[in-house]
Amino acid sequence: MAVPVPMPIIAIPFFLLAPSAVDSSRGSLLPVTRQQLCVTTGTVTAGEHGALLVEVPEMRAIVASGPARTVEARLRYLGPTKDVKRLASGELRRQVGFKLRAANTCNVVYVMWHIEPDPRLAVSVKSNPGMATHVQCDAHGYRNLKPARQSPVPILRPGEWHRLRARLAGEELSVSIDGHAVWLGGIGADGMAFDGPVGLRSDNGRFELELFQSAPDSGAFRPATPCHSEPGETE
Repeated sequence: MAVPVPMPIIAIPFFLLAPSAVDSSRGSLLPVTRQQLCVTTGTVTAGEHGALLVEVPEMRAIVASGPARTVEARLRYLGPTKDVKRLASGELRRQVGFKLRAANTCNVVYVMWHIEPDPRLAVSVKSNPGMATHVQCDAHGYRNLKPARQSPVPILRPGEWHRLRARLAGEELSVSIDGHAVWLGGIGADGMAFDGPVGLRSDNGRFELELFQSAPDSGAFRPATPCHSEPGETE
């Protein structure tokens, strides 16, 4: 009599799973649709099943709602863009990440996952009191923040799915990738001096993503208002 042979259990890495199959531990986070995004630089298109597609070398967007304190993206890197846009420093950087407390283009906190040339998680405050447009502040007012604790980030390879999350509790910021903390620290008085919605930023990379945020401080989502495009933040 043949003895049944147990089937091996195969662990599937997170990044090989489609968004619908991964752990959905988002708590009370709300999905953000394309209609709720105000895209100020570049383009974001609606893909299948509510996904957002970015295929331009420079993209900036905010959510048309009140300020939210937690934002999450389940994203897949699709590779470099055909055209490129260098930063104001001249560096050719590929990156994707969030805007936090985005009062305007001159006053915002950035949480950016660098892909190339140096894979890492970088947090910076762009602070220009009294200024609100790119013409006024250009690429000035940046301050890179030093974390209290930091861990290496995964290398973001084309085709892989990952989950990037940022959460603010007062001044304290925590950032995780695939559920693992990679950056913990404070955003400082200048980062707390302004406020606004969360948003997205990408440079020189193509992405498919789903975006979620916590309930806005001011309540429910408000409909997207007309957006005014302007040159992107090049640094």
